Amino acid sequence: MADGTSPTTQSPSQPAAEPAPPLAPEAAARLTEFARAMKAAARAVVLYPPAHPAVTATLGRIAQITSAANLPQALTLRVLPDRLLVEDRAPDRPDAAIAELAALLHNHLIGELTIQTGGDTEGWRRFLTLLGRAPDVVRAEGGIARAWAAMAGRHIELREIDYSEVLKERAGESDLKWEELIARCLQGETFELSDDELKELLGSEGPDRLAHLVATLDQHAAAKGGGVGPRAAALIRMLRGIVDTVTKSQPEKVDALLRNAAAAVGSLTPEMLLGLLTEDAASAEGPTLMQAVVGRMSDGTIAKFVSTNVMADGSATDRLAQAFQSLVREDDQRQRLLKLAKDEVADSPLGQTEGFEQVWNHVAEKLLTSYSDASYVPAAYSRELSGARTQAIQVEAVSDDPPERLSAWIGTVATNAVRALDMTLLLDLLRIEEDDELWGELMTPVVSLVDDLLLVGDFDAAAELLNVIVRQAAPGGGKERRQHAMIAIDTLVAGPMLHHITSHLATIDEAQFDRVKSMCVSLGEVLVRPLAEALASEERGRARERLTKILIAFGAIGRRQVERLKGSPNAAVRRTAVYLLREFGGTDALPDLTELLNDNEAQVQGDAVRAIAKIGTERAYRELGQALVKGTTRSRETLMQALGALRDEQVTPLLSYLLRHISHRGALGPIYLRTVEALGTLRDPKGIALLKDVLYNKGEWWAPARTRALRDAAAAALSRIGTTEAIEVLEEAATAGSRGVRSAARDHLTAAKSSSRHRAGKGAA
Repeated sequence: MADGTSPTTQSPSQPAAEPAPPLAPEAAARLTEFARAMKAAARAVVLYPPAHPAVTATLGRIAQITSAANLPQALTLRVLPDRLLVEDRAPDRPDAAIAELAALLHNHLIGELTIQTGGDTEGWRRFLTLLGRAPDVVRAEGGIARAWAAMAGRHIELREIDYSEVLKERAGESDLKWEELIARCLQGETFELSDDELKELLGSEGPDRLAHLVATLDQHAAAKGGGVGPRAAALIRMLRGIVDTVTKSQPEKVDALLRNAAAAVGSLTPEMLLGLLTEDAASAEGPTLMQAVVGRMSDGTIAKFVSTNVMADGSATDRLAQAFQSLVREDDQRQRLLKLAKDEVADSPLGQTEGFEQVWNHVAEKLLTSYSDASYVPAAYSRELSGARTQAIQVEAVSDDPPERLSAWIGTVATNAVRALDMTLLLDLLRIEEDDELWGELMTPVVSLVDDLLLVGDFDAAAELLNVIVRQAAPGGGKERRQHAMIAIDTLVAGPMLHHITSHLATIDEAQFDRVKSMCVSLGEVLVRPLAEALASEERGRARERLTKILIAFGAIGRRQVERLKGSPNAAVRRTAVYLLREFGGTDALPDLTELLNDNEAQVQGDAVRAIAKIGTERAYRELGQALVKGTTRSRETLMQALGALRDEQVTPLLSYLLRHISHRGALGPIYLRTVEALGTLRDPKGIALLKDVLYNKGEWWAPARTRALRDAAAAALSRIGTTEAIEVLEEAATAGSRGVRSAARDHLTAAKSSSRHRAGKGAA
């Protein structure tokens, strides 16, 4: 590590340590969420300008995840090539996002990452911008730890792998002076190896030692600002010096040394390997060393070279193809080695992704196709290109072009310009492709791109692509192309599309939301049920509100689908159906809401009561009254609890209807009594006349207990309302009513006056 520490090693004589237990589910979920957020934000930062909404949204998500509220203490991640460890423990179930983040960090030689709480979006943007740069370029500037320190980043601490320190540790306290050897190679000086140095290079750890020497020399050469040419020249000097020394002292060991060198060279990048071949071929120092090294590269080494670079880039580059064809001349051998490489890639996270076979077919096709630029690069120009590395100059030092021209040139390769070209190319292919089968094959990259665009919040670009698919899916077009478009829509709906959209609903502005709503509606009825199910599980208020607006925008189509949801076995989905039926509004929803009054879940029944009360028509009140009359004791109790919880003054007409149309006798007597109490709880003056009628006229002489309870409930309700009119009714009843009426009124008149004076005093204050 950069601070002088190294990973712990275990002596062969020690017993193997027991594997660490997996991360706790909560910690694993936090790590997975962080990795996924980093993946989305890293992509957005590279693809879009800083002010783009996608960058703002994805960086905001990381800042939220690492805030003090969600990350109570610093999080330290140990970085391995394909996974991240927290306290040497990994999640029980590996996640592709974690593997991708680990690979990204490892490519920059980050061995450990400590995240402090409270990092802001600007700090995360700077860090991800640094990660988005080419690792070779960052290492050439001194390494990522140095670059991050120069940015004064405080919320992230890095520990960078330093191969020179690793070499020192591997050598222990011996007198081997490998650093001096590297320094002489960089300065172009000759050197000789001591017997001890030769012994270590030719011993059992010789391949590892030589591989570390090659990697360290390349790292130091890059840190000095050298391009591929100078770095290749330094490596050739080192390898040639080692081979010459062994040839003189132990010629029988030359073959073993060359095999070790072949394994070390196989770990380089395609650019460096091609640089070595070019540098060695141009050397006038004797037989070509690289020819001897390449001739001893095993099938496993070459296959590993291919698989490592394919996994790093996600595909095959032109340089990889050129290097592979330089290493392997025979077509049959190329086919066999590609099969070995495919098996290695298949075991990696890239091999677990959907569409891997298609990706690998593209890789194989590119690597097997002969690469030559002779057909379009003239010989004279090729000679100039070959010599360009010896005449390199800094572009910044040339002032022939005015600043505005340079800005215009730079603008043509800016991120948004390249992205616009990508979109234009794909849209043009969709427009001009006449073969229906080939057009259908375009749906796979289109669906993948739409998912990526929605992930980072670029709704305008996603909508543009979706419009093409939706137009082709509409009736009236070609049958085969329409089938391809409909399959693409089904694939989108079944994939992460809706999850990506929902994650942005709480933060996007109204203009972006209108675009999202139009885009969702254009996909048709197939999206309604997933939207309703997403609404059932959504807890954020703003996101729920916007999901509801999207569903309502479907109109009659959405309503038909929502009506089907009321039969779902999931109570949360049935409650969502009630909520949507209420939002659609109108008496048309009444039959469905009435049916849900008999649901076996109390929460569903309560939601249905509130929805019917909101409709507010005579028919709606009648349906609720019938449900009370015909329902079981349990359902009546549930409905009355829901009515008692209502606090909206618009409920007064409903309660008044129930008091006028249900009996105060028999099984409905308790319901009638609770309705009187609910009317008083609302404190709506509109209920005074009806409560006066209950006080004077309800009850029979042959049922004194029931009559007394009704009059007492009516007087108590008037007392709760407490207005001047309500108190006047109680005063009149206390003096002019029958004996039972007077008794009930007097019991509550004093409390009503006291409450009225209290409210008047508060108003005056």
